[in-house]
Order: sequence, then structure tokens, then C-alpha cells
Amino acid sequence: MANIQAGADSTIHDTHASRINAIDWIAMVLLIIGGLNWGLVGLFNYDLVAALFGHMTTGSRIVYLVVALGALYSIYLCTRKLPNRS
Repeated sequence: MANIQAGADSTIHDTHASRINAIDWIAMVLLIIGGLNWGLVGLFNYDLVAALFGHMTTGSRIVYLVVALGALYSIYLCTRKLPNRS
């Protein structure tokens, strides 16, 4: 009986682990923004962040920093919320 209950608990835990919360969504949106900006830089040599906030101004540096923090959090998210393959 204990094994069945432990199995049910792990199934419930896995279901909750696959859900993403608001911070996860924010990190995903930041990664998309960063990816699109890099795509614009690569394809058209156009930096949208620099166009909106100025080249290496405090505002643009904050945007770059927040996008980088979103990327770092996404690394954490991938290691914590993806199912184990063991």
C-alpha cells in the first residue's frame, strides 16, 4: 500500500512540476525578446533595443541585463522542471 501511495504522490508531484508559473512565463518572454533582437541584428544589422533606448545607455543596459537574467533563470528552469531521464 505504501508503494502505491508513493507512486501516486510522485505522479501528482510530476504534474505540478510540469506547470509553469508567472516567473517562468516572464523568462520565456524575455528569451523571445532577446532572440528576436539578435535575429534582427544578424539579419539586418538593426538593434531594436538600441533604437528604442539608445546605444549603450542606462536603459538599454537594463534591458540587456534583464534579458540575460531571464536566460539564466531559464537554464535553472530547464534543470529543475524537465523530467529526469534516469
